[in-house]
Formats: sequence, C-alpha cells, structure tokens
Amino acid sequence: MIVVDSSTHAKNAVQWALTHTVQNQDLVILLHVTKPCNKVEQSIKRGVTNSKIPEFLTRMKSLCQLKRPEVCVEVVVVEGKEKGPAIVEAAKSQEVAQVVVGQKKRSVTWRLMVTWAGNRAAAGVAEYCVQNASCMAIAVRRKSKKVGGYLITTKRQKDFWLLA
Repeated sequence: MIVVDSSTHAKNAVQWALTHTVQNQDLVILLHVTKPCNKVEQSIKRGVTNSKIPEFLTRMKSLCQLKRPEVCVEVVVVEGKEKGPAIVEAAKSQEVAQVVVGQKKRSVTWRLMVTWAGNRAAAGVAEYCVQNASCMAIAVRRKSKKVGGYLITTKRQKDFWLLA
C-alpha cells in the first residue's frame, strides 16, 4: 500500500516503492485519504464532482502501470478526520504487508519543539504510521536534489540514507 496525494513527497514515495519494494505479480494499493463531508456539503457537491481528485488518482495509477506493467494496481479512497489513524486502519482492513508513506522535511524549529516536548508533541502522519501500523511501515523522503538518494524511516531505523 502506498499513500498518495498531490504532493511531491507522495510522488517520491511511489517512485521509491516501485523501484525498491514492489515485486512482480504484487498488488499495489494506492490509498488516498480525504476529509469527511457533512450532509450539507454532500448535498451541495452531489451534482458537482471534483474532477481534480479522480484525475490525479488516475494519473498516479497509470504511472504505476507504465513503470511496472506486471503488477496489479488498485485505487482506494477512504475518509478520515485524521490521516494517520485512517491510513493505519485502512492498512489493517486491507491486510497489507507494507505501507509506504512520503515524508516531508521538517523545519529546525519543529524538530526542536518535538525534542523538547518529547512524546507529548504531535507527530506527523508518516511518523504516526511508522509507529502504529501493524504491518511494516516505511516513511520515505528524498535526500536532496543535489546529493540524491532517499532517507528511510522505519520502527527500527530513523533517517537511514539509501543511495539508490
């Protein structure tokens, strides 16, 4: 399962997963989490569909099929107030072996705040998934445009630099 949205972090995670973890004949699930709509919003949006989200998911699915035609690709959209718990629950219900989440670089201020606050600080979505998923969860972040490679975070390893 690869968590996708319109960010470059998610696109990097998809590219990394397709080249490093996906095997022939695997089933790749592209998971997109949306905020739940209330009844008023649903009645307003009933006649009007947001074409950007299906188009984005369709493009991501075709990219996966183009890079790895031997794998089966499915798109799953779930609603959740918070992304982290929604991803963990979707992974559990789909009984996936691995979750790949794109991770963005945090500012120095944010990292200092987390260090000072300890466990009381709110972790990001990727960190939440890595710590709480029942399956193997991997947070992927591109090292930099100049240096290349990826920083990989799992439960056992934090910011492991994979030059590939």
